[in-house]
Amino acid sequence: MKSFRFALALVATIAAGNAWAFHDGGVAYCDGCHSMHNSSGNKSMSGGRNTGLTGWNSGGKASTVQFQGNNYLLQGSDNSSTCLNCHAAADTAPSSYHVMTFPAPAAGSAPVERTPGGDFAWLTQTYKGTASYGAPVTSKGERHGHNVVAQDYGLVADATLTTAPGGNYPAASLSCASCHDPHSRARITDVNGTITNTAFGSATLPIGGPGSYGAAPTADEAVGVYRLLAPSNYSQMSVPGVMAFNANPPVAVAPATYNRTEAVTETRVAYGAGMSEWCSNCHRSIHNDNVNAANTALIHPAGNGAKLTATANNLAGAANGTTIAAIYNAYKKSGDLTGTSAGSYTSLVPYEEGTTVIATLAGHAVNDGTQTGGPSLGSENVSCLSCHRAHAGGFDSMTRWNNKAEFLTLGGQWPGSDSPVAEGAYGQYSMGMNQATYQAAMYDRPATNFAFAQRSLCNKCHAKD
Repeated sequence: MKSFRFALALVATIAAGNAWAFHDGGVAYCDGCHSMHNSSGNKSMSGGRNTGLTGWNSGGKASTVQFQGNNYLLQGSDNSSTCLNCHAAADTAPSSYHVMTFPAPAAGSAPVERTPGGDFAWLTQTYKGTASYGAPVTSKGERHGHNVVAQDYGLVADATLTTAPGGNYPAASLSCASCHDPHSRARITDVNGTITNTAFGSATLPIGGPGSYGAAPTADEAVGVYRLLAPSNYSQMSVPGVMAFNANPPVAVAPATYNRTEAVTETRVAYGAGMSEWCSNCHRSIHNDNVNAANTALIHPAGNGAKLTATANNLAGAANGTTIAAIYNAYKKSGDLTGTSAGSYTSLVPYEEGTTVIATLAGHAVNDGTQTGGPSLGSENVSCLSCHRAHAGGFDSMTRWNNKAEFLTLGGQWPGSDSPVAEGAYGQYSMGMNQATYQAAMYDRPATNFAFAQRSLCNKCHAKD
């Protein structure tokens, strides 16, 4: 029966567009990540599997010799390298569960993957241009995302932000396992998204499969939490002395095929609730509801309490009491506020729905353009992911669009060092990218989706343009 269930799960997963069911919502088979004797087929196990090189990893470091293993018996030189052994690839188009283009693209070419979280290869891309006023403009690779350390794949610690902003997590220890629990003991145990965790002296349902794609738990089996994100009380053995997590993962549902271009239709992840609270596990001073009551900390609201029903009063001629939700639904592009809630959603400015009911979220998680409705229930809220990508992207501070320039399009085109529009070639707009790379950073959307002179997408909620 176990073999039969595995076969069914594998078939269902492949049919849904995911080539592997390795984690299945919980801890995978041990030999997938660990090597008991650092030898398989009489060869060393580490060294960066995707390099195609023998005995050397991508950083030019000799790989561990046979029968002399890595820390924690990992198959990579470190935590993230072990993950990227499977999650990095030399793809020419977005592919399944890959989160890094490797080897990293050459200058002038953009990373390939288009997952909602982004592509870690953007961390290797530094862009330089010249502004209209003659000053140099630099967009450093390390500013493009979370700088996970993956020695075998050429990813190094953030040299500028040595600890997590608003927290104390050391940048030198940042890895995939800082956010994702590779042994994934947390699980969703009911259709309302309740999360429990295994602990000594307690018993709960076993994990029977992934929970990232809308599967509901049954009376006999739980499902895993979204993206194996680490639960409350999580701490890493490899990073001693860092405060344990105090918040559980968010509840969210992604479409089965999520790593794809958004040139025609968008990839809608149905974020339910709890994302900002979970981010505060490492960024506690940035998102502290007690400190930020009534916005006294002068920090942009984000979290379950940052409802889009809050009043904005920032539309010319609008009556007092205009809500953020109303602006979001009306905003189509700079100068155009004729939209309706039926077609207002954009994955460039996503929001949380304010519910953890799995069936509700699963009904909205699509990639075919059939779910374009904006906020309408009154429960929706701003989250960290409304503005940022979780992994990495083409813009500084891993924002979903360039928030360092007043224009995103000029003359109806994307900016770029090769732009035929004179202003579009200036560094303050292009950040030193060419047009093709800039469009890739916008997940391949055509510039014609926006205004002839489109301003910041902060205006999707604030309509100041």
